[in-house]
Amino acid sequence: MSFWSAMVAIVAILAFARMRMHRRWHENEGYRAGSPADAAYTAELEREVETLRKRLEVLERIVTDASTSQAHDTRRLASEIEALRDR
Repeated sequence: MSFWSAMVAIVAILAFARMRMHRRWHENEGYRAGSPADAAYTAELEREVETLRKRLEVLERIVTDASTSQAHDTRRLASEIEALRDR
């Protein structure tokens, strides 16, 4: 086998492997995107994100609320943190 024949064979093998890897990657991507388990997992993550957003809003309100005295803020902060732990 000559040098150029070997080069053509190597390039052909690499091209075939790349096409095959590309096809498998797209097949797996399509399978994962449409699976019912993935939809359930996505819905669960969306619920968790919504819960975390609500908690973040409460914490932001606690931090930015400056209309009361320091002692009252401390008690309110403690009670709101306890309420969050109960969830």
